[in-house]
Amino acid sequence: MLDSFFYKEKGLFLQNLHPLAALVYLGTLLSLALLFTNPLYLAGLLCLVFLAVWSVDGLPAWEGYLKMGLTMMVLVMLVNPLMVRAGETIIWYGPRVPVLGRLNISLEAVYYGAAMSVRLLDVISVFCLYNLMVHPDKALNLFSRLAWRSTMVISLATRMFPSMVRELANIREVQQMRGVNFQQGKFGEKVKKHASLINILLLSSLEDSLEIAESMQARAFGSGPRTCYSRSLFRPRDALCLAGSALALGAGIWGLLHGFGVYTYYPRLGYLLQGPGTVLVLAAVLLGLSIPVVLSWGWRHWPYLKSKI
Repeated sequence: MLDSFFYKEKGLFLQNLHPLAALVYLGTLLSLALLFTNPLYLAGLLCLVFLAVWSVDGLPAWEGYLKMGLTMMVLVMLVNPLMVRAGETIIWYGPRVPVLGRLNISLEAVYYGAAMSVRLLDVISVFCLYNLMVHPDKALNLFSRLAWRSTMVISLATRMFPSMVRELANIREVQQMRGVNFQQGKFGEKVKKHASLINILLLSSLEDSLEIAESMQARAFGSGPRTCYSRSLFRPRDALCLAGSALALGAGIWGLLHGFGVYTYYPRLGYLLQGPGTVLVLAAVLLGLSIPVVLSWGWRHWPYLKSKI
């Protein structure tokens, strides 16, 4: 189950983007999700991230992130109205509680909690998209020319947990084939059975570390100028995605400077639509961010487009 949270090569369009284009796109999504406060903008970003996750066949993995996000959303929506008393539109007069005082729930606090919950789900979904879309080694390879030793260490560290999860699943399966039932027995017996898994995993990890060290020595790591086994080529699709990200980020910043994309929650709720500029900025942001999603659809259904980009 945990294996679905990690990167898997599927040969899809978004996975074939240049790491720079992919990181800029994801960074734009994350930045706008943190900068915007208008619920319409936050909901629009969430819909767009959903389409991007769908385009990389990541809905099963996103479901796991969604469950975690919904749990946190419920907590935010419950705690914020009880703790914040800045709103003027009181919808429920509660009892007095020692230290906290009277627990009055305002419409503004409920609305703010709901909007911030959507923002939280936006951020979680962007990180989910990153895990599905960007190979960790390719992302770190961008910084290898500046600090290749540190990049190598970070690369090994980032792949350690996924590899340990897969190795643990393999060890457990082998033990079950040998007749070990991890569900039977008393608590102490179950602990011993699972402890044996940890011992085997530790030995396997030590063997893997020796193999990595031997491989690095065989490739003369650190003995001279670095060479690259493969290079990430910058193609027209990367330029299109970078242009879309620049359009979305530029439109978003321009909108924020002119009062679009922001929303007033306290002391009274403001207007969602502050003139036609609100819709135009939102349309420009979504248009720029939808370019990779549209190209991904064309990559699957239009061989001619795939050959040209």
